[in-house]
Amino acid sequence: MAAKDPTRESYFPAIEKRYGEKMAYWFKVMEKIKGKKYPEQIAHLQENFGFSKAHANALVMYSRGSLSSRRHETLTDYFASIDPKQAKTLRKIFKVIREKNPKLEHVIAWNQPVLRLGTMYIFGAGVAKNHILLNPFSKAVLDSVMKKYPDLKVNKHTIQIPNDWQVDESMVLRLVKARLAEKE
Repeated sequence: MAAKDPTRESYFPAIEKRYGEKMAYWFKVMEKIKGKKYPEQIAHLQENFGFSKAHANALVMYSRGSLSSRRHETLTDYFASIDPKQAKTLRKIFKVIREKNPKLEHVIAWNQPVLRLGTMYIFGAGVAKNHILLNPFSKAVLDSVMKKYPDLKVNKHTIQIPNDWQVDESMVLRLVKARLAEKE
């Protein structure tokens, strides 16, 4: 599967086509509102010109100097950008999963480490300041597997674990196994 072009400029042809003006016009609009905060700029484009959230975000972020939505090229880059305790925990989690499921591919999606099989996302993780979030990409999997782990906080689509969590290999592998079963 080819990776989507993460550059903000990749949205420009669609913006020009959908909203009927060349990018030079939109850059002038952004120049007029450059002192406003991000949410105000997004709202301005949506309310006054009918921009979608994605198009507004691409234009606003480009105007603010962010040329790409991609922050990490590799897992190594990602792990280097987070707290060392979190990196150690995540490395262990992904190692456990990959040892039992070598066909899963490591990718960066949504600027987070993810494992996928073909085009199906199987397991992902992200970090916050005080915890790590695990994502099995399935509410059904989350609900069925996590009944056995009442001590962990389960959010709407993720499981919250401490930064220095002692990896529960059986739980992580159950999540992955259940998610893979959905593919069949």
